[in-house]
Amino acid sequence: MGALVFTAGMFVSIWLRRFGPMARRVGSLIALPFVTLLTVPYIPPKQPGPVPVLLLPIVVGLLALFWVNLMHALAQALRLLPRVGHAAFVAAPTPESSLRPIASTRMAIQMAVALLLSFAVGYAAFPQHWSWIVLTAFIVNSGNRGRLDVAHKSVLRVLGAAVGTLIALVLGVHLGLDEHTIVILILTAIFLGVWLRPLGYGWWALFVTVALALLQDLVGVPAARMLWPRLEEIVIGAIIGVAAGWFVLPVRSTGVLRRRIADALAALSTALDRQQPAGNTDAFFAALHAVEQVAPPFRATRHIAQRVRPERSADWIEALLSCREPGGKLIEQGQAPPSVHRALAHARRSMREPVQILPALQQLHACLHDASGR
Repeated sequence: MGALVFTAGMFVSIWLRRFGPMARRVGSLIALPFVTLLTVPYIPPKQPGPVPVLLLPIVVGLLALFWVNLMHALAQALRLLPRVGHAAFVAAPTPESSLRPIASTRMAIQMAVALLLSFAVGYAAFPQHWSWIVLTAFIVNSGNRGRLDVAHKSVLRVLGAAVGTLIALVLGVHLGLDEHTIVILILTAIFLGVWLRPLGYGWWALFVTVALALLQDLVGVPAARMLWPRLEEIVIGAIIGVAAGWFVLPVRSTGVLRRRIADALAALSTALDRQQPAGNTDAFFAALHAVEQVAPPFRATRHIAQRVRPERSADWIEALLSCREPGGKLIEQGQAPPSVHRALAHARRSMREPVQILPALQQLHACLHDASGR
């Protein structure tokens, strides 16, 4: 019953995205307690402290929120971080076909299938640590931006966990660390994992594995007894996640990329409209950020993709992102010559023909660069 409720909750949280930004936020709130139940196992306290047990997670959460806000405020006051602006660009919804559901519905179905399979395999083969399989299947399918994104996250998670396992075994077996050194190394590993996570999910998987192994050594449990089964179950969970993403109503990664490029071009066209107030670059920059979010898998597989697919998707991304600076300058100036509008219209039409996308984006960049220079 718990597995079915968890699967249904995650399905609903993703399916709600079809109803807009507010429903997306509601879906995130629905998913949060389920993810917490999966990642934080319940351990009955032997000696409750001064804070009631039910209030303890709330106190910890408020403390974490306080320190994060304090550090962000200090960094922004020292100009180490820019002040965060909330962009107002929202992509137009895609009409749903009666034969093929929209992307959010397909992703919800993929997540449900992956979770049901991972629960079944975990209960049958790994009854003591079934959550590792379920957690991996959930991670590689969450925030699904297409088949390539699912495969990319799976590879990063497996490689990060494998390298972290080897490092942890070396630290635990050959160095013979004392308790104080282990605590320092755990905090260092978590810091490095959070710090390097924007560069790739593999770094987070690596350092979390190291921290988990060091924690096992701290409580007197041999790391090897836990790490090798964990790595095996991560691989199984990744395979289940990839299979669900690729074979259950798959979402094409190039289709997601073309849609986001089209949204960015539409935002640029709206910002350059003479009837719009000049200087508002938020929507265009937000749309470019959405393109950057889907870029890592295409960049990682650039050489393979050029041999398999002729459209050279990674080059589309670089060509569009090169328009950020000249496009922002023209938006701030509040005027653009007719050549820019013609190049922009041509680039938007080229989204229908993959072979025309790269030349059209390169032409748009050249026009934007010339116009912003003048």
